[in-house]
Amino acid sequence: MTQLHAPKASRNQERGRLSFMRPVSDAAGRHLRPGGSSRRVIHTMIGSMVAACTFSNVSALNVKKSAAPRRAPRPRRPARLALSVALAAAAVLPALAPAAAVALPRDDKPAASATPGAPGKRNDAPPPGMSTVGGAPLGEAGTQVRLGAGAPVLPQQVTGRSWIVADAESGQVLAAHNAHWRLPPASTLKMLFADTVLPKFPRDQQHTVLAQDLAGLGAGSSMVGVKENLAYSVHDLWLGVFLRSGNDAVHVLSSMNGGVAKTVQDMQARADELQALDTRVVSPDGYDMPGQVSSAYDLTLFARSGLQNKDFREYCATATAKFPGAEGKDKKREMSEIQNTNRLLTGDVGLNPYKGIAGVKNGNTTNAGATFTGVAERGGKVLLVTVMNPESTESQAVYKEAARLLDWGFAASGKVTPVGELVPPKSATTGKGTATGGAQEVVKKRLDSAAAAQGESGGVGIALGVAGGALIVVAGAVFLINRRWPLRRR
Repeated sequence: MTQLHAPKASRNQERGRLSFMRPVSDAAGRHLRPGGSSRRVIHTMIGSMVAACTFSNVSALNVKKSAAPRRAPRPRRPARLALSVALAAAAVLPALAPAAAVALPRDDKPAASATPGAPGKRNDAPPPGMSTVGGAPLGEAGTQVRLGAGAPVLPQQVTGRSWIVADAESGQVLAAHNAHWRLPPASTLKMLFADTVLPKFPRDQQHTVLAQDLAGLGAGSSMVGVKENLAYSVHDLWLGVFLRSGNDAVHVLSSMNGGVAKTVQDMQARADELQALDTRVVSPDGYDMPGQVSSAYDLTLFARSGLQNKDFREYCATATAKFPGAEGKDKKREMSEIQNTNRLLTGDVGLNPYKGIAGVKNGNTTNAGATFTGVAERGGKVLLVTVMNPESTESQAVYKEAARLLDWGFAASGKVTPVGELVPPKSATTGKGTATGGAQEVVKKRLDSAAAAQGESGGVGIALGVAGGALIVVAGAVFLINRRWPLRRR
């Protein structure tokens, strides 16, 4: 095991810009994703391979390459259909008491300063005895990576207190830094909220917002503009959650789910089921609350699980959409455009969209700083990356550092020995709720057939469900990817 402590680099060292991709509109006029037109939609939306970035050299004193590491066998891939189809379709078609401390910035704007109650100073060290879920190296402090022959060194300009790069299909962790450090998550916790609540309500269900639905919103919360006494579809509300990180939309959906307290309880139960044991949920929206923590490892688990759901995939990949506002004199609703605050998806001043990006969620609060989890695909390889609280003062640091880690992950794939894995849910390891008997045989045969015909998929779409899971129900059983993680269609 090599511990790599990457030295700081100049703020002027930045990765090369990627070319901006024009937005695509669906039939309703919504701009869904950066990309081109209809020809080879998946290539257009998630991009072909861009020129590999140049990684800074690290001296032999800082890192040693492992001698001839055993190369893990490449998992057999079934046909990649679910997420590819979802993204292609998107391209063409009791309340919480307000915090008494300090108003927090909107999630799409940088945090102004640290506040009392933040978990440690910027220059503090991760605590001893961190979790070892996913492998003992992931519980160690510092950078964990095992470089093989021909593997690029990690980029130096990564200052996040905690980060992780993982293969979304196999679950292999390619590299990590303080992966299990329990830190405030900000609005990346909304991934767990969506994974928990999104399957409960049909997207066309209407809900008229009451005053109590919006009670308990913290001062300075990010909002999408939900108004009481007006009706919204569940689809509208989820657009508000994913695109504008709207805490008002989260509270309305929580009210529909039985209230904030019940939703927090449901989210904690879901985190426990996913073996995200670093996470303690206090608010459903990620608003800074005493004791609310997660980790880069857990946030990556939430993303991987949420991406099993086609609606989750659609929402987190949507760049712009229309959101209903007030009623006019003619009783028609005004419609305003909202843009996703994920800057790797939409781009921003000094930051181009990342080619291959397909979600997932960003966050920014006073205590948490900037946080981000993203998923991207290149050349048939799908990676997940999470970065928490970069120390760098460069503009858009969390996105630039995530992009550098993604560039490294794509270049290093197959040239590193994994340092751990993203564990499956508890129900997958215990057999609870999984296929049994003859149905398992049907699943096995389908897997073998898919593996034999893997070339038919073209290998360009985002992996099925992005989490190494196909969302295909076969003879009442659950389709297994890598024969480890059973997933239900939801």
